[in-house]
Amino acid sequence: MSERTDKGYAAGFACLVGRPNAGKSTLTNALVGQKVAITSSKPQTTRHTIRGIVSSPTSQLVLVDTPGLHKPRTLLGERLNDVVRETLLEVDVIGFCLPADQRIGPGDAFIANELKEIQRAKRRPVVAIATKTDRVDKGRLAEHLIAIDQLGEWDEIVPCSAVSGEQVEDVARVLSSHLPPSPGPLYPEGVLTDEPEAVMVAELVREAALEGVRDELPHSLAVVVEEMVPREGRSEANPLLDVRVNVFVERSSQKAIIIGKGGSRLREVGSNARHAIEALLGQKVFLDLHVKVAKDWQRDPKQLQRLGF
Repeated sequence: MSERTDKGYAAGFACLVGRPNAGKSTLTNALVGQKVAITSSKPQTTRHTIRGIVSSPTSQLVLVDTPGLHKPRTLLGERLNDVVRETLLEVDVIGFCLPADQRIGPGDAFIANELKEIQRAKRRPVVAIATKTDRVDKGRLAEHLIAIDQLGEWDEIVPCSAVSGEQVEDVARVLSSHLPPSPGPLYPEGVLTDEPEAVMVAELVREAALEGVRDELPHSLAVVVEEMVPREGRSEANPLLDVRVNVFVERSSQKAIIIGKGGSRLREVGSNARHAIEALLGQKVFLDLHVKVAKDWQRDPKQLQRLGF
């Protein structure tokens, strides 16, 4: 992490931005050293600004993981972009993630232009981060770094692989070097995220539901935790948490995909999600999953509000 003995302690907020599936959530988890953001091969996985907290003796870096900036096709898409823009104006440093296994494209240029406006208006430092370097050879990486350099004026460019861990500490050090001085940490020692448990449980269920489904489904999936209550009559030595969760889709055909033949897929989703939730909460969980249809919820302001957007 950052060595700031000359300036004393530093603490502040960093935002990771990039087009969908640029590796932002995976990098957040790698920097924190624990899973605080859900990851998926499907684009638009992240819908909440999840804070991952990286503490060291000399600094505290609070990572804000945002949805991918993209050209919106629905009201949900517009609201997700608004979340990103609002976040960018409030942080101390911005990390722009550009995956090394993909060519620089129109989506990256779109974000770069947005960042130029913010750099001019707010003078926010922007660090370009070449993610997924484990997927390319040295020649391809060199081409990618040159393309990043030509895309805009960055304070620094750092290549890394969140999967292999290569140069992840360099990313933390560089981002931390742009944080303001602080009398102490913003969050207590040992805290890794400020996300409410219910939000993280919902995200883990959505991550499990997204695994192995067709491309049509990710955008149409929303998860709401209805209740999390301790099971009555259980001893303190053997507690059980009852977790009731609703999974919302937009069409009956999508409901059938989630449930699967004879309920097989829903059982698999429930099992995978339960294991992840138990690891998160450190106790046994009874997970009660229900799949419901909320017709065209992505385009309906009232339903978006009800589902937490």
